[in-house]
Amino acid sequence: MIYLELFWNFLQIGLLSIGGGYAALPLIQERVVENNHWLTMETFADLITISEMTPGPIAINSATFVGMQIAGIPGAIAATIGFVLPPFIIVITMAYFYNRFLSSIVMDGILMGIRPIVIALIGSAGLSITFTVLWNQSKLIGVINSFKDINIFSLVLFLGSIAFLRTFKPNPILVILGCGVLSVLCYILT
Repeated sequence: MIYLELFWNFLQIGLLSIGGGYAALPLIQERVVENNHWLTMETFADLITISEMTPGPIAINSATFVGMQIAGIPGAIAATIGFVLPPFIIVITMAYFYNRFLSSIVMDGILMGIRPIVIALIGSAGLSITFTVLWNQSKLIGVINSFKDINIFSLVLFLGSIAFLRTFKPNPILVILGCGVLSVLCYILT
């Protein structure tokens, strides 16, 4: 039964996540953390970090990791197939119509209309993860009044990473690994 639930939830996410992997993250978060309570927000944030570090698209990695966490390998397969199936069908259908109506004004209008939605979804995912890391909650409500509750170590690590990336332009994976090592050392020493 859980395999069907995973498949159905990720089928819906795959159907509604227009704009790529980062645009799907808020939808995955809503289904996995808020609606079904399969994972906590902290576990979800860790899952996103792992999904970002592993090869492949972040949304597919996330679906696979959620399925694996909930129901093992069969759950990973069910969630991944559920997530990939709608975009696969949609892309094949859109390719046919795009080639057929390549110079259509309507097609240009549709593509221009989708862009702001994708940007908003990506921004939403980024803010949710930021709030979780800095304030240990995924919503803006209560964050503004609780600046004293901010996780100073995470804030310094975040700002330091951005500054380091902008100044020296190293491989981002090395920065992620370095932040992981610093976090483990901080955890051990405190």
